[in-house]
Amino acid sequence: MPSTLDNKFLFENIVVQLNNKQLRINVYDTSLGKRWLEALKNNLKEKRILEKNFCWLGWADSKRDVDYLCDELNKHIEQINSFDFYPAFEKIEKFNRDDFQYSADLPIGKNKLGKHLKHEACNKLHRYFEELQGSAWQLSPYYKQADHNTKYSIRQLNNLCHEIESWVNADRKKACEPEWMRPSQIVTFLNAPRYKLHDMDYELFKQNRFDRELGGVYLHWAQVGKTLYEVFRDEGAPKMTDALCSEVNHQVFYSGEFDIEWGQSITKEDNFKKFEIDKFQVWLEENGYDWNDPKLALGYIKIGQVDMKLGFQDKSFLQVYDMMKDNLNIKSIHTIGSQHTECYYPYSLDSADWKQIQIDYLKEGYESRSMR
Repeated sequence: MPSTLDNKFLFENIVVQLNNKQLRINVYDTSLGKRWLEALKNNLKEKRILEKNFCWLGWADSKRDVDYLCDELNKHIEQINSFDFYPAFEKIEKFNRDDFQYSADLPIGKNKLGKHLKHEACNKLHRYFEELQGSAWQLSPYYKQADHNTKYSIRQLNNLCHEIESWVNADRKKACEPEWMRPSQIVTFLNAPRYKLHDMDYELFKQNRFDRELGGVYLHWAQVGKTLYEVFRDEGAPKMTDALCSEVNHQVFYSGEFDIEWGQSITKEDNFKKFEIDKFQVWLEENGYDWNDPKLALGYIKIGQVDMKLGFQDKSFLQVYDMMKDNLNIKSIHTIGSQHTECYYPYSLDSADWKQIQIDYLKEGYESRSMR
């Protein structure tokens, strides 16, 4: 039985060095925890490039606001549109703030449209990405024929879509309910190998379900597609059609990558979360899905926990947010325990060549990602 409920941790732990802050991560003593830690150490040993432009989602004070992100997105759209695909791919129109966010001149607050996210543009952008790249197990013909710069731009459609979505949500919440901002930290590496989850690992989805805790460390979604929960939550609990079913994936892979939740804890003990999950279960049943089927991967696997007492003296979410907002840069990651593994990440998004560093490393594209 997994030991996350007992808060049993491995002897080894992880240290993430930010600008002026150090995070100590304890890893749960589970079979997956051990395998995941080895996968992370492999990423550090091989000095795989940290994807710094996709590390920090939902930070309302980030200089990467929706105008900046739309400008970045349109540069990549220009690159994709300029490539001579065969058969031809539709020309993608450029985006601006108004495509993603309702005006701040509208009333702002709960159930008000002001500053709210426009899901249609995000769904359109995600569709372009899936059609151009394909899946981890079947790459699109478009992706296979694209040159290195275009491959990189296709990847950024997905990254920027999620970053825009997260920033818009954070911007609205900062204006009307800042205590419910949901900032997160996504630690991914270019060309990181993926590994198949074991049958026993799926019980961890059922154990944690959709709880998210401040400083919680969660298994990263290492594949393309939407989960059932995302379809339910983002698309208004629709009737599942063949088209929607084709967009859905259940998690089958893990990698030595991870997400950290920096929003305040939300668990099934909170009435509004319980209400949402109850509605989700009804929707699943209406569409022929079994809430108790572990292979549907319904939830997030909690792989570890940031030591909040050591790093933040158990301060409240908004106090933690203020301490973190000027530390949105990872300088190094290392492990402490029986084997010391470390990797430094000297480049930053202020470096003139950070995009070229990534493009050069991604030259073999997704075909270079090992499947073990």
